[in-house]
Amino acid sequence: MDEALRRFEGPLLRYATRLCRNPEDARDAVQETFLRLCRADSAKVADHLGPWLYRVCRTRVFDLHRQGRPTQPIDASTASLEPGPDDVVEGIQEKRRVLAALDDLDTLRREVLVLKLEGGLSYKEISDVTGKSVSHVGVLIHEALKHVREVLRRSR
Repeated sequence: MDEALRRFEGPLLRYATRLCRNPEDARDAVQETFLRLCRADSAKVADHLGPWLYRVCRTRVFDLHRQGRPTQPIDASTASLEPGPDDVVEGIQEKRRVLAALDDLDTLRREVLVLKLEGGLSYKEISDVTGKSVSHVGVLIHEALKHVREVLRRSR
């Protein structure tokens, strides 16, 4: 459990925040995900822990959305992510442009891109999380990256 928390808490929180765009709901979803991990049979999830966690987190975010909890759009001027090596290199302005480009994406394309880039999941694992075919995941990621590149190119 400690290793799962260290490895997945930050990426799951970023993922959930991008899906629901409300930091409190994202924290609730991630907390519930780890509570469900505590109750789960470790032998049944050990060989696919990452995709299992993302799938549970995704389900919880959508449950919150169905319960009528409002989502809030990302404000690219004030959004903050946990600092990482990319933040240091890219700088605040680049991060704002990327967040704005991500905000332009529909929910599914944003989700698969975040799962790939931040979660480090394979196309197969993303397929398992989203329920989309592996080939459809590839198309969605390609379209999302193309859109983000275009938005960034225009903003420079």
